[in-house]
This record gives sequence, structure tokens and C-alpha cells, in this order.
Amino acid sequence: MEDNVPPKRSEFNKGAWTAEEDRRLAEVIAVHGARKWRTIANTAGLNRCGKSCRLRWMNYLRPNIKRGNITDQEEDLILRLHKLLGNRWSLIAGRLPGRTDNEIKNYWNSHLRKKVNQNEKQSGASTRQGCNAQKRLVENDKEQGREENTSPGCEDSNINFNVDELFDFSNEDTRILEWVSRFLQVDEAFN
Repeated sequence: MEDNVPPKRSEFNKGAWTAEEDRRLAEVIAVHGARKWRTIANTAGLNRCGKSCRLRWMNYLRPNIKRGNITDQEEDLILRLHKLLGNRWSLIAGRLPGRTDNEIKNYWNSHLRKKVNQNEKQSGASTRQGCNAQKRLVENDKEQGREENTSPGCEDSNINFNVDELFDFSNEDTRILEWVSRFLQVDEAFN
């Protein structure tokens, strides 16, 4: 029987990686580079699938990865980019040097989403109170023959906004946000 035959799926190791497996994977990648993951798993003598090796390298073992302690600036950028791009974690992580898409996604799901939802609930309650007061003023104005003047955020108002004002990145370094304009241009080309 040949030694190069990869193990069947059911024979792969599952679960936590050992320090020895990490060391062997890093050594093989240092020699052969980070490609052909199935071959790397076999060359390293790991009983892991190629996908598992790729994810371990990309999310934990690469030397340029920053782990933990997300700064306030990074958090603010994540919030802004998520508002702009949604759950496109790899695009967001691409703007945060040393951060992986997996870490950004996990940080969003465990910390930031709760903050955003809580802020939306608080602002929603105050907006509803403000709208009710605005409706009363509008009713009074109508009774007195004045024009309707509703404030933004109320259900009855005509909402007109400028996208540039909504996503105001004027305080950001233009080099950092250059990709956003390229992204928006590509998005417009498809519409």
C-alpha cells in the first residue's frame, strides 16, 4: 500500500490542535509556502484535512496576526464598515491589518451586535416619543392653517437623505478608505 494515500474523512483527527501539530504545520509552510493545503497536511504527517490546516494557519499560526485587545479605533471602524458592508467579514478584516475575518466575526457576534441593538432600542424609544410630540404639533399647526413640518425619523415624514452625509468618513485618512470608493464604484457598475 502507498504512503501518499490520504486518510478517509472518518480517519482525520478532529478537535483541538496540539502544540506538536502546530509546530509541524508551521515548519512545512515555512519550507513549501501556504498553498496546496491537502499536500501540506500529508507532508507534515498530520492526520488532518487540508481545510483544517488552512484554517489553523490563517486564523491562529500566521506570524503577522494580532489577537485580542481590539482598540476603540478598530471597534469604531468595524461598526462603520459593518453599517456599510453588512456581514462581509473578510472585506472588513482586510481593512484592519493583522486581524482575521473569523476574529472580527466573533467579536461582532459576542460584543458589538449587543451594543448596536441596545443603542437602536434606546434611540427608537426616544424617536417614538419625539414623533408623538411632533404629531401633536402638526395637528395643532393644521388646525391653525400652518404648513406641516415634521422632523426626520418620524413615520409620517418624507425621508430624504444624502448617502454621503449618512456615511460621513471625512475624519478618516483617505488612504484607509480608498477601497470603499472602489467598492462603491464596482457596486454601481453591477446595478
